[in-house]
Amino acid sequence: MIVPASNLRYKGSSRGRTLLRSLMLALLLGGGAWVVYVAQQISEVADHDEAQQADAIAVFGAAEYRGRPSPTFHFRLDHAVDLYRRQIAPIVITLGGGSDKDSGNTEGAVGRDYLLANGIPFGNIIAETHSMDTEQQVQRLAAIAREYNLRHIVVVSDGTHLFRIRELCRDAGLDVYTSPRATVGHLSSYDLVMRYIHEIVSYAASKLHLDIGWPRRWLAGEEDI
Repeated sequence: MIVPASNLRYKGSSRGRTLLRSLMLALLLGGGAWVVYVAQQISEVADHDEAQQADAIAVFGAAEYRGRPSPTFHFRLDHAVDLYRRQIAPIVITLGGGSDKDSGNTEGAVGRDYLLANGIPFGNIIAETHSMDTEQQVQRLAAIAREYNLRHIVVVSDGTHLFRIRELCRDAGLDVYTSPRATVGHLSSYDLVMRYIHEIVSYAASKLHLDIGWPRRWLAGEEDI
């Protein structure tokens, strides 16, 4: 019995669609599992303060408004001041540049001025004023660590930001301890979800060496890098 060619084409097409659906399902399941894993890592790092004796404290920048730290940056800097007063490290590094809209102000310089106003001597502060995002801040921090022979660094930022910072620092050869700034006020479920989405997308982009451009800037909002 001769099978019509049309039937063979139909069976081949059916097998192809089944294989494609199976592949798409496997990708979705794998991607979903990876997202859950990263979210768990973000949560674990955010809930754990590793601050201990180190060579320096590095404060990752956030927005500044006309020479004054934004609330988010303010709380990060306050946490760094507290760590310094506890003698966790003798040096505090402030990270972050500025854009054309900042009238010459930079996050690093604003952070330095805030630390000076809170009693930390000028000679104990290193202000980095050129980086424009988290990846660049880590690169600048690595360069500063090499220049000043800093072997162990406590990194300060928002809790949800610290997992990505830690991984980028490790990739840059830095030995860091994460220390989240205090959570002040109520954070809505929506804001928390958006922070997680931002960090997961940004972490994925860094691992894949992608520049996701405006979606990452939109997800970051006005406060965080």
